[in-house]
Amino acid sequence: MAEEQVAAMGETKQAVATETSETKSEVLAEKTETKVETQSELSSDAPRSKRATEPKKKVVKSSVAVQKEENTNPAEIKEQKEVKKIEEKPSAEDLRKKKFAHLKLFNRWQVDVVVSDAGLKPYMNLSPVLVPWSAGRNIKKQFWKSKKSIVERLMLKLMVTGHKGKKHYRTSGPNAGQLVTIYNAVQKTFEIIEQKTKKNPIEVFVRAIEVGSPREGVSYIEYGGVRYPKSADMSPQRRIDLVLRWMTQAAFAQSFKGKKHVWDALADEIVATANNDATKSACLAKRTDLERQAGASR
Repeated sequence: MAEEQVAAMGETKQAVATETSETKSEVLAEKTETKVETQSELSSDAPRSKRATEPKKKVVKSSVAVQKEENTNPAEIKEQKEVKKIEEKPSAEDLRKKKFAHLKLFNRWQVDVVVSDAGLKPYMNLSPVLVPWSAGRNIKKQFWKSKKSIVERLMLKLMVTGHKGKKHYRTSGPNAGQLVTIYNAVQKTFEIIEQKTKKNPIEVFVRAIEVGSPREGVSYIEYGGVRYPKSADMSPQRRIDLVLRWMTQAAFAQSFKGKKHVWDALADEIVATANNDATKSACLAKRTDLERQAGASR
């Protein structure tokens, strides 16, 4: 009897253990299901809750956006578009440069040189041209000499290098009106500059004009029958006129009576002026003398 009771007790314990394990597994399964459901609900409701809790941000519109909203009139919009088209339209000079960009001066050198002096830039014409000669096309219009090529202006100054002040100090008969002679002289000058500097001679010539042109000059005021010197800022057009005159006069003075070829003298003067060498450049000597007088008469 005792053995049967012990066996029955063991069977009951095993049944109870299996039931408890089954109930525990069911409870765990239910808990995992509830966790998954709650997580999915939270993930779906998260943005809504954030939108509900977070305060609304103020939208600050820029002045440009406000103007765009205000300018909703179609006529005004059309006018604005027309103004933009006019502003974006390139000038005639830009179109000409673009069209003839393939041309080279004397069929050898490019003229696309950047002028660093902002005051001289509008008065130095570096448009592409094969032969720098306009045959006096704009001679009747005042101040239109700035529309000529800067190399042509150098050629014109070489034709009348004898002028000193208001007098014809030295005869320039061999050069006056001799277009082919001056044309060949300038071409040889640029060839020598290219050999000496290994650079574009147009660029060296432009740098010489920028360095050698005076910034300040002297004007005279007459008061009570007496003339007083007074310093004044010099206009860009006169700055270019003076530096071209000084360079060509120095070259002509060195080459007068067969001392040296004019193209050699002019090349030396341009290179020395571009390098800011006051010991070799007569143009720089005259510039410093004029600026010294202007500084003394302030």
